[in-house]
Amino acid sequence: MKILVGYKRVVDYNVRVQVRPDGSGVVTDGVKQSPNPFDEIALEEALRLRDKGVATEVVVVSIAPSDAQAHLRNALAMGANRAIHIVSDQPVQPLTVARTLLKLIEQEQPDLVILGKQAIDDDANQTGQMLATLWGRPQATFASKIDINGDKATVVREVDAGLETLEVELPAVVTTDLRLNEPRFIKLPDIMKAKSKPLQTITFADVAAEGGETLKITHYAPPPKRSRGVMVKDAAELVAALKQKGLL
Repeated sequence: MKILVGYKRVVDYNVRVQVRPDGSGVVTDGVKQSPNPFDEIALEEALRLRDKGVATEVVVVSIAPSDAQAHLRNALAMGANRAIHIVSDQPVQPLTVARTLLKLIEQEQPDLVILGKQAIDDDANQTGQMLATLWGRPQATFASKIDINGDKATVVREVDAGLETLEVELPAVVTTDLRLNEPRFIKLPDIMKAKSKPLQTITFADVAAEGGETLKITHYAPPPKRSRGVMVKDAAELVAALKQKGLL
């Protein structure tokens, strides 16, 4: 079994994001960037399936600028067998990502695709669902447990009402939730081994599908600053203040 894992690079979750003065995007120069946390969980799950003998190969893929080699070496150090870097210097939207991954799937023929349920930079939560639809294969989103038995996968997923268990036929697309696992710590010997693992570079034009971007982002803006709190003497004054602001 071959597992394909999406592995996006994002601004580190510990960094306070700043909007550029001209509103054209967020500041990334000199800012720490890290793997999307949900994608690290997806990779960890693929590696655990391989460790159990369920899978034989784990391939990570990232659509990222040309300077993202270290990002993919991180995935190889975690334990991925090989990496594919689709070079794109421009941000891509979820539908474009899904179309691009479909082109790669046609070449790689994986038995399972595991993606993070969403990326923390846009929180779109769309790529996995779009990919499954374009591919014409089953999907199981927000997975908190994955079991593979032959040509079927049993996935426990988190929903508003609790937990739901799905059985899907492979190949399929699974997206991971936070409680699926805890990614492993990367050791120094693994970092050294990653330097010799295969890392294939592909230009975005070679796998880009027709259609292009369908949405245009016109402006970025930070959330409004919170106003200072107001002390009131009693409940009547509170009600009057809320009425003045049109909240009651």
